[in-house]
Amino acid sequence: MMKLLPDYHLHSSFSGDCETELLSIIDKAKSLGMESLCLTDHNDLDFPETPDGVRFDLDIDTYLKTLTELRDSLSGIDLRIGVEQGVMPETIDILNTYSSEHPGLDFIICSTHTLKGYDPYYPQVFEAYPEEDVYRMYYEDILNTVTNFRDYNVYGHIDYIFRYGPTKGENFSVIKYYDLFKAIFTKIIENGKGIELNTGSLYRELTYIHPRLDILRVYKELGGEIITVGSDSHDTEHIGYGFDKARDLLFSEGFKYYTEFKNMNPEFKVLN
Repeated sequence: MMKLLPDYHLHSSFSGDCETELLSIIDKAKSLGMESLCLTDHNDLDFPETPDGVRFDLDIDTYLKTLTELRDSLSGIDLRIGVEQGVMPETIDILNTYSSEHPGLDFIICSTHTLKGYDPYYPQVFEAYPEEDVYRMYYEDILNTVTNFRDYNVYGHIDYIFRYGPTKGENFSVIKYYDLFKAIFTKIIENGKGIELNTGSLYRELTYIHPRLDILRVYKELGGEIITVGSDSHDTEHIGYGFDKARDLLFSEGFKYYTEFKNMNPEFKVLN
């Protein structure tokens, strides 16, 4: 029996939009046969106010202390400590020294969760602009981020914007935006960074894993090798969700390795 890939995108009660307790996450991962996992709670500085008042500022000192103590008490599973950094053009500079200011992190996901000051989970941005323009502006923001932001390991759910668009990206063509994707992935690869396969789309009623296959192929064709797998779970139900499909996808597209991280450094693991 193949071991389950480690889940490198998980949220706990340290995230403003999650109430799942740490020990329940650990217990579920162990029950699934995971030998390792990485907590990646949200830190989104200056996130726009949500209608329900959710905040995404991570109490990093308490987080590191709690997870370090938990890791030291565990047996049978290797806990890594990560953060999902929600990066906006306005917060790049202040976040660029985050890992050096907070030693003890193993891993940072860089994600784009906003556009033009809006969370695309809510309808305002798609009401204000045509869908195709929203996608181009979103990827222009990502290009700006990968050009100017270095304190991360992988870019998270790089087609996150599709989750909330009117057509869920159904009419999206990578060819139309190829100039942007080529520039984005070239910069990611040159800087020694990677991307994630995010299976959270599968339980959000999308038909594909983030990123879509046509986008993933651009990354691979340009020489991208660093790739993690994450469920983006905010509960215990979806930990490791769709990881069999993620493994099959990596194999079919010619990836020989998946990646884990320790002390912000990649560890390449053979897919088998």
